[in-house]
Amino acid sequence: MQLRLEPRAMPSKWLRYSSPLIALALTLVFGVILFSALGQNPAVALYTFFIRPIGTLYGLSELCIKAAPLLLCAVGLAIGFRGNVWNIGAEGQLTMGAICGGGLALAFYGDEGPWLLPLMIVGGGLGGMAWGAIPAFLKTRFNANEILTSLMLTYVAIQVLGYLVHGPWRDPEGFNFPETRLFGEDALLPVLIEGTRFHFGVVLAVLAAMIGWVFVTRTFAGFQIKVVGQAMAAANYAGYSGNRVVWTGFLIGGGLAGLAGLGEVAGPMGQLNPTISPGYGFAAIIVAFLGRLHPAGVLLASLLMALMYLGGESLQMNLNLPLAITGVFQGTLLFFVLASDVFIRFRVKLVHNVPRTAP
Repeated sequence: MQLRLEPRAMPSKWLRYSSPLIALALTLVFGVILFSALGQNPAVALYTFFIRPIGTLYGLSELCIKAAPLLLCAVGLAIGFRGNVWNIGAEGQLTMGAICGGGLALAFYGDEGPWLLPLMIVGGGLGGMAWGAIPAFLKTRFNANEILTSLMLTYVAIQVLGYLVHGPWRDPEGFNFPETRLFGEDALLPVLIEGTRFHFGVVLAVLAAMIGWVFVTRTFAGFQIKVVGQAMAAANYAGYSGNRVVWTGFLIGGGLAGLAGLGEVAGPMGQLNPTISPGYGFAAIIVAFLGRLHPAGVLLASLLMALMYLGGESLQMNLNLPLAITGVFQGTLLFFVLASDVFIRFRVKLVHNVPRTAP
């Protein structure tokens, strides 16, 4: 007897929405095994990882702060992924948005006004869009693989950032550390809850998710992206432009990632340094798929992924476990999501081996 995957007559709607929950449950089981292998009490370790970081108002505010860039990046990526536009360079677009927005704060240092922060927000979004336009142009003009070009541009953006903070933008009074001067008061996102770091960027991220939901469910452009992603032949017959979808996916994804970068440097960091993101742009890929490429689902998935970042720090501080456990849980969650998704279109069938007859 053999186990085989047999295509379903119709994709399982129940599994489509329950597979993220199945993946999360399997990830928890994996966590029990992992912590046991590390010599830790699984119950204590899981509590430290998932519950302890959000046990206070400050912890909840930190959860929202970490979820905001994930939400912005993942909403943009999800819109592109719906049209089979594989933007893997949100990390680079986030970095370039931080450079462009933060550069404005430095350019007008000492001459700020209430107009500066809105200008920085626009600059951050345009910087991310410009960086996303490069793989879009290469894809539509030369049919270059957008996965490779967008990914490689990430490392170019990081090198540009490193050059600036080590060179022309380095704080002259910063004791030679590779960082810019602290931004002025008018260049920082306002804190909304006293005693925490909860800033206006979180509100912008939620607004972006709401606008993204309207875009994908209520606009003709969102419908075109869906058709191109699900049935290219039908899209061609209807006259929908695949190139337009590529540009739309990259410009929206790059713009939102750029806003995420601006939110980091004008929010918790207050300056530019060589490490702006702990990998939000890459983790957003997991968030997008975990949220079923829908802005509402992405909102919930971004909170879960943000909790994993906080949980890794909590494990490091309280149980002396390595911070790399965060990446292990993120990768495991993505693996189980993709594995569970297989059963949306396929079912397991037990096949009896038929003995072969001699000629």
